[in-house]
Amino acid sequence: MGMTEQTAVNAIRILSADMIEKAKSGHPGLPLGAAPIAYELWANHMVHNPKNPDWMNRDRFILSAGHGSAMLYSLLHLFGYGSLSVEELKHFRQLGSLTPGHPEYRHTAGVEATTGPLGAGLGMAVGMAMAEKHLAAKFNRKGYPVFDHYTYAICGDGCLMEGISSEVMSLAGTLGLGKLIVLYDSNSITIEGSTDLAFQEDVCRRFEAFGFQVLKVEDGTDLAAIGRAIEEAKADKSRPSFIQIQTRIGYGVPAKEGKSCVHGEPLGEENVKGLRENLEWPLSEGFAVPEEVYAHYQKIAENGGKIEKAWNEMFEAYADAYPELKEELDRYYDEKATEAIFADEEYWKCEGKPDATRNISGRILNAVQDKLPNLIGGSADLGPSNKTVMNGAGEFSGETPEGRNIHFGVRELGMTAVANGILLHGGLRAYAATFFVFVDYMKPMLRLSSLMEIPMISVLSHDSIGVGEDGPTHEPVEQLTMLRSMPNMHVFRPADEMETRAAWCSALTSARTPTCLVVSRQGVPVLEGSSREALRGGYVLVREKKAEPDVILMASGSEVGIAAEAAELLEEEGIAVRVVSMPCMDIFEEQDEEYRESVLPINVKKRAAIEAGSSVCWGKYVGLEGIYITMDQFGASAPAKQLFEKYGFSAKNVTDKVKKMIS
Repeated sequence: MGMTEQTAVNAIRILSADMIEKAKSGHPGLPLGAAPIAYELWANHMVHNPKNPDWMNRDRFILSAGHGSAMLYSLLHLFGYGSLSVEELKHFRQLGSLTPGHPEYRHTAGVEATTGPLGAGLGMAVGMAMAEKHLAAKFNRKGYPVFDHYTYAICGDGCLMEGISSEVMSLAGTLGLGKLIVLYDSNSITIEGSTDLAFQEDVCRRFEAFGFQVLKVEDGTDLAAIGRAIEEAKADKSRPSFIQIQTRIGYGVPAKEGKSCVHGEPLGEENVKGLRENLEWPLSEGFAVPEEVYAHYQKIAENGGKIEKAWNEMFEAYADAYPELKEELDRYYDEKATEAIFADEEYWKCEGKPDATRNISGRILNAVQDKLPNLIGGSADLGPSNKTVMNGAGEFSGETPEGRNIHFGVRELGMTAVANGILLHGGLRAYAATFFVFVDYMKPMLRLSSLMEIPMISVLSHDSIGVGEDGPTHEPVEQLTMLRSMPNMHVFRPADEMETRAAWCSALTSARTPTCLVVSRQGVPVLEGSSREALRGGYVLVREKKAEPDVILMASGSEVGIAAEAAELLEEEGIAVRVVSMPCMDIFEEQDEEYRESVLPINVKKRAAIEAGSSVCWGKYVGLEGIYITMDQFGASAPAKQLFEKYGFSAKNVTDKVKKMIS
């Protein structure tokens, strides 16, 4: 290793330590220990062009151990990504900076995914590798490797303790993702102390069992050994690779090296000074890096630019040789490509038959799949049940990566992270599906979909006590409230075919907001009055027969039909009733005040919320004088009809409750 290379590695350590010290907050352990891994990968093996962070065929890098963000920001700064100046490094973890505590997608140039929840990055890396494999199978032709890149992830002990790592790594091995390379920063330390306290498994044997090529590097400071392992990993195209690299947490700080205290607290002024001496760092001033180091990084970055230039020339020749493929590829990357589907009146034609919204959703998916060839997705082993199989679209596997139906296996948490990764890669739209009650297993990764502003689609069937015989373990009660409480998430629970069409339209045209389509197992009626206004989240389904309503009934999904029935009964008794269908509260809240007032006039105080789910999210619409006909207890095991009767979801019960309220 030349002097410049050693200084280049130490620049990552010094900048990271300075950032954390200035902020008096952060995690210095990983950057000090893993800097040689990151440097060797980024400088000598990874194909990337800092001048164009969005280049389609760049290698992807994910820091799954997101607490080591200072290391990533140091790398991005040294390579010249975006506007990540020294000033930004000085504002690490401060309000409005480009250097937040954990890396955030869309916030900082060069950050490929929002990481922090440990193990999440591994799942997103699997999704990116799957996207690359699928797109390569669809578009590459002999002599034209349009998609030909690797996906790298650095993980730590914590990532591998989290259950998600088993879910996604098992899937990666099953699918033979040969271009996925996981680098394991193995330092045997966590926040509480030695990993032996709670983690004594043989990690390498576990990865062998998953179907990975497993490589080991004994000395995490040996750049040549790390480099040889990365090249060996790249050479095995049939299996993903796992490289265990032994590092010393807090390397270079004698008082802290190898100790748990260095994981997540600043080093302290004296120790930062000691680090400079130990590493023989030439400059004493904070955040100062020798010019020759910047020049060294710039030269590497320029080489990345040359590689992209060569790819661009190849791509131009590809466009001439295969104009139809080039045209199709442009459509894959066109965010507006879905709009034409919904502008066509054909899409909005309804069959006009009562059915379960899961069945209706399945028919819609199959109607749009040919017009959306870049739609890819699947279910957590429930495809036939939640109607998310695209007929004739093939199955994504190691042997047939061009297939569009993904078998995620019973892995809801991993599935959602993988779907996020597919979207982050670019070029594909992704959906994932399971029973609604198991959205609890998806939640942490759906939260990342919302935070990253990516339009992930979740199809969640068996939406209420309508599940029936499977009983309370399978009957969602609080899940609607949980999802509705999440910022930047559209939760759509349609009441009939028209509303289900609106839900898919909303989901597939969304650019920055994920959508949960919550669909029923039980049949729902065709509703007179249901319309495309469902796209506004809430609308008047049944208008009162007087100048002004005496009462407003509000409902979603399968309970809208019950509300409409109750309205008829109440009208017969001379009570003026308005029925508001509320398929998506989140979108209703995005409408202007004038529209919201036209649907729910403030002067009508007598209101009822009718939904086979928790009452918690209805308060702002029900007000102080309204009533709730909701599900604030767990369900039971019995046929669905009996349960709806037992818990008060009948036109008669709604009528009785409303009469009592207004008397």
